[in-house]
Amino acid sequence: MAQKSIASPSAKAGEMGQQSAASIAGQGQFLLYQTADAQTRVQVRFHEDSIWLTQTQLAELYQCSSQNITQHIRAIYESGELEEDATCKPYLQVRMERGRQVHRSLKHYNLEVVLAVGYRAKSHRGTQFRRWATEQLKAFLSKGVLLDDERFKRGDDAEYFEELLARIRDIRSSEKVFWRKVLDIYATSIDYAPHTETSQQFFATVQNKMHWAAHGHTAAELIMQRVDAQAPNMGLTNWAGASQGAPVRKTDVGIAKNYLNAEELDTLNRIVTAYIEVAELQAQSHQPMTMRDWAQELDNFLRMTRKDILTHTGKVSADTALAKAQAAYAEYQAQVRNLPSPVERDFEAAIAQSVNQFQKSRKALPNKKKGEQT
Repeated sequence: MAQKSIASPSAKAGEMGQQSAASIAGQGQFLLYQTADAQTRVQVRFHEDSIWLTQTQLAELYQCSSQNITQHIRAIYESGELEEDATCKPYLQVRMERGRQVHRSLKHYNLEVVLAVGYRAKSHRGTQFRRWATEQLKAFLSKGVLLDDERFKRGDDAEYFEELLARIRDIRSSEKVFWRKVLDIYATSIDYAPHTETSQQFFATVQNKMHWAAHGHTAAELIMQRVDAQAPNMGLTNWAGASQGAPVRKTDVGIAKNYLNAEELDTLNRIVTAYIEVAELQAQSHQPMTMRDWAQELDNFLRMTRKDILTHTGKVSADTALAKAQAAYAEYQAQVRNLPSPVERDFEAAIAQSVNQFQKSRKALPNKKKGEQT
């Protein structure tokens, strides 16, 4: 069986209709299941490590009526075979009705229900789908992402593909990943010796050349200029855990990349990604290369891309920049500790609300004339 799978941030066919990535944030990816004979084609949702389908999609999958699906699901829950709370969830769907988009919350059933219904419906499609779903779940658990190469090659979901490429570039330019790739490449140098001062200086030179080409500063100069204990997030624009709402950590403030704006970050990511590709291609030629040769290759690459080439060590040392960043972090943390906690802010808000209500109630009381008794 040659079933196809598609992961996309937007649903473009069948029951889903047109839907933007923003409208499904936090509701998973969409996958397209299609049998080899193309008789069964169902768009399903992948979320929370499971496959989710509506009753209508179940009817399409097992090629039976919606009434039969309803009866099977009712029997499954009434018999206690599965618990509804654990296997059924509402998800927002956008459908075209009479030429306009309509948002509806529809019940979706997870893979356990899908397979249980397939057993009761006695459909061979259930066996096919179970195999496909198992493959998709294994792929996600091992890779953390589901992709359809053929759909991307056709140019479908171009916006999502560009976003995915941007994320990959950002990951590749992270210091941990970048240095691992650089280490693999430069370890082929005939004069390479790990943990020597020469090697460390060489890595710093490579990093600074790329930063200079992206924004005109060395890594240390950038940190020195932009770290600020008084600024929001100390002047950092991105850091590990930022997307999950995690605060700035001490290890974040010494990374120059974390201070770049969106345009600078995109430029650096592209330079790093392109250079790694060029360097890997050069390494495949198996020509003897010294570390100086590799440095020259970087200059040649930057000239080809018409970027400025760093010819000096910079005005600020790495130790000086790191010392300033860590001192600023200590000052920043002291300010954060002095701020009221969320519980304290809630308590203060509750007190203020009580005072306002009391004042309003006093104003609402009738004014008593002089001599009147209470």
